[in-house]
Formats: sequence, C-alpha cells, structure tokens
Amino acid sequence: MIKEYGQDEYDFSIRETQTYEIIDDVAQMRSEIGILFLNDFNEAVIRKILKSHELEFHELFVAKPHVFISRNHPLANETIITNEQLTPYPYLSFEQGEHNSFYFSEEIFSTSERKKNIRVRDRATLFNLLIGLNGYTVCSGVIDKKLNGKDIISVPLAEESNMHIGYINHKNGMVSRLGNTYLEALKKYT
Repeated sequence: MIKEYGQDEYDFSIRETQTYEIIDDVAQMRSEIGILFLNDFNEAVIRKILKSHELEFHELFVAKPHVFISRNHPLANETIITNEQLTPYPYLSFEQGEHNSFYFSEEIFSTSERKKNIRVRDRATLFNLLIGLNGYTVCSGVIDKKLNGKDIISVPLAEESNMHIGYINHKNGMVSRLGNTYLEALKKYT
C-alpha cells in the first residue's frame, strides 16, 4: 500500500502495540482501524469492551492456530505440532503492559502453564529469540517471507480453537479510502 500510495511525500503510521492500546487508540480515534483476534476464550470479554467503547469488530478471516518457529527448529519438519511437543522449548509472547489481562493476550493459549516463558515488546526481538533459542510463539499462520525472511516458518498447531482475525473501527467513524486499501492488502495474505 505504501508503495502504491506513497508518492514523493507521505506520512503513514502503522503501530504494532498491545491489545488494550489498539482498542484505546481506535476508541479515541487516534487510529482509524485496529487489527485483533477473537477466539472462544477471549470473545465475550473483548466484545463487551468493544461495545463499551462504541467499537465494531469486522471479521476478515478465520485461521487455525499455527506455531511460528525457526526453520532449523527440531520440530520444523513436523506437519502438525502438539502442545506436548512444545513443552521443552521457550514460549515467546508479547508483553501486555499495565493492562495485562490474559484476555488481552496476543496468543491463543495464554492460560496454559509453561516452564519457559519470555515476554517481548516487538516482533524483531521475538523473531531473533525464535531463531536463537529454538523458541516458539502461536499465531494465525500468516507470515510474509519478503518482510520477515525465510528463517521463520509456521506449522499448524493441533487441538486449539479457531482465531477470528478482524479489524475494529469506531461506530461513529468511517473507514477512509486508504484504510479500505489497507484492509484489501491484508486480505491478500489470507
């Protein structure tokens, strides 16, 4: 989208932040749209929060959970990975800051106990630790090799509920032409 619309001058903001901040940014109209997911665990709580902030959730796609691991990880050749297979490896997740409710967790099974946990604030650190420590994280499975390189792969995770990936916007706001173009670009990766 930036290549298409970014002429000689432009000023785009793409924020990768904590779930609560995504909701707050859209509620305060600092952001036009925010991307998040709903699943069986967090849906009731997140929908209640969205409603109280006059926000709407629009589903883009449904994804089966995947494990992101290094191409050289001992489980990299598996066609599907179970939670039991992941037990010896460090679990990487995104820190949720002062609003650290596990309902805001970016990961799908945030309540599962793990012996090795590392919380990070940015994707680059997470990917470096995936590679350097044979760590893993759980995501939608959507990954762009052009942006993230070829060293990170996704493998389906067994026995987890679907992720409903979507965007939120304010009920009183309209999605702009550029916002709609961004949403269309996102849909190309599903």
